[in-house]
Amino acid sequence: MPADARATAHLRTPVPGDKPLIGRDASVQFARQPSFLFRVVSVCPKPTYPGWLWLTGYVLDGQGQAVDKREIYVRLAGLKLVRRVKGGAEGI
Repeated sequence: MPADARATAHLRTPVPGDKPLIGRDASVQFARQPSFLFRVVSVCPKPTYPGWLWLTGYVLDGQGQAVDKREIYVRLAGLKLVRRVKGGAEGI
């Protein structure tokens, strides 16, 4: 297994419904803009560079409403998944 694949083997690939926070750690393309929440609709199954993947989904506003559909190329290790906490609120 290549070193890059070993480095991300413990990370979980997002699934539809996940809401990762996308920012500079996800890709250099997001380095000069504020981080944003992204609701994943699909993950491209085609192989890419180790540790990278294509996500299709929606950029969410501050109220959790979809404002823009996008396809983004991101580093798995740079995603920060938002998790549900008790009571239905969300936190990182």
